[in-house]
Amino acid sequence: MPKLPVLSGSETCKILQKFGWRIIRQKGSHIILVKKGEIVTLSVPNHKEVAKGTLASLIKSANLTVSEFIGNL
Repeated sequence: MPKLPVLSGSETCKILQKFGWRIIRQKGSHIILVKKGEIVTLSVPNHKEVAKGTLASLIKSANLTVSEFIGNL
């Protein structure tokens, strides 16, 4: 498995948007994303650095592999 990069919350959102996720709102320091046909909503912390465990969880919840995600950097 490729190593996870260090990304900010906004960079993470930009990559997820390439996979069809869209931002619907921001509440406090969290950006909420949804995708048509998906039951899951993603809550991305809008921090300078997203923790590696949080990023891995977001990738998994978005039904992506780490390789697919990194391929869209």
